[in-house]
Amino acid sequence: MTSPLSTVVAALALCWSAAHAQGTIKIGEINSYKAQPAFLEPYKKGMELAVAQVNAAGGIAGKQLQLVTRDDNASPGDAVRAAEELLTREKADVLMGSFLSHVGLALTDFAQQKKRFFLAAEPLTDKIVWEQGNRYTFRLRPSTYMQVAMLVPEAAKLQKKRWAIVYPNYEYGQSAVATFKKLLQQAQPGVEFVAEQATPLGKVDAGSVVQALQDAKPDAIFNVLFAADLAKFVREGNTRGLFQGRGVVSLLSGEPEYLDTLKGETPEGWIVTGYPWYAIQTPAHQAFLDAYQQRFKDYPRAGSIVGYNAILSIAEGLKKTGGSADTEKLIAAFRSLEVNTPFGPITYRAQDHQSTMGAYVGKTALRQGKGVMVDFSYQDGSKFQPSDDEVKKLRKGQ
Repeated sequence: MTSPLSTVVAALALCWSAAHAQGTIKIGEINSYKAQPAFLEPYKKGMELAVAQVNAAGGIAGKQLQLVTRDDNASPGDAVRAAEELLTREKADVLMGSFLSHVGLALTDFAQQKKRFFLAAEPLTDKIVWEQGNRYTFRLRPSTYMQVAMLVPEAAKLQKKRWAIVYPNYEYGQSAVATFKKLLQQAQPGVEFVAEQATPLGKVDAGSVVQALQDAKPDAIFNVLFAADLAKFVREGNTRGLFQGRGVVSLLSGEPEYLDTLKGETPEGWIVTGYPWYAIQTPAHQAFLDAYQQRFKDYPRAGSIVGYNAILSIAEGLKKTGGSADTEKLIAAFRSLEVNTPFGPITYRAQDHQSTMGAYVGKTALRQGKGVMVDFSYQDGSKFQPSDDEVKKLRKGQ
């Protein structure tokens, strides 16, 4: 027989649990932590810093943010299962995350099917906000189109006619190459593409790739490889002299997570997008840098900024809803949402749900045996977008 005292205790515990749940906004985050640790370990730190800062400032409408992460094993199927588990078991209020483009597209589709808000933090494929875009999905990071568009003016200045291309053979790489060809031909009529090497993601045969590019005798190279594939390609290219006397334009290669891996092998003079954290002289970035280094005793990577800005975006959206994580209210809040970030103010475009977060464009150099970016400038993402009419056609009425 249950005693009156135990009944009271159980009731109090139930009330406390309900009150505790009501005082928390749970963010469910899915990502390829095991497959892409160089980017995603700093990314997680960036998220944790932002959550701590938001909560220390009183949270959102008196509610504390709680971050719950899941690994997607770089698999679209596993990502969808993780998202389902976050919603049903963990009772996540908001979904965000993903790194690889094909995984991000799977989660974009999941968000539409379940009619739940999803912030795609990192995947770069244009399809997330255009061809396969939907009303439930927003994207933070500057897209493939945006970052390639930032590089093309510098590529055209090289005045090289014969270009070779190397890229990972999945959505992100394919999209980057298609955009580069289109925009460079517009900027420099008569340009030729004399070789194209599409490699399996994470499994580049660097020797054969470098040899094929050398055989084509290009004037310049456009590279889209990243992470371990990039390191193998650079090492083999340096050994065989592939880069000597040739212009190289390389997407993402100025990010510290990749330059750190290259170390003294970093080729000099490549035109890249990246994140020169050590030389950005703005109050907003300095405040972020100081807080990050104080908390983690380490310097930030590009992933750190993305994770930090993603949580700031969620927090700002929740502020506009008065702390409600209702999907329809969040969608309305995110359309034209303005967020102050370490890179300056950004806006989520109402027409395609893409943020205007930009990137730094500069050149690689060696300093004291380490790869760095020099001669860089910040490129505002709002200036590297197709017209609204083009976006409307791409989204097909979404």
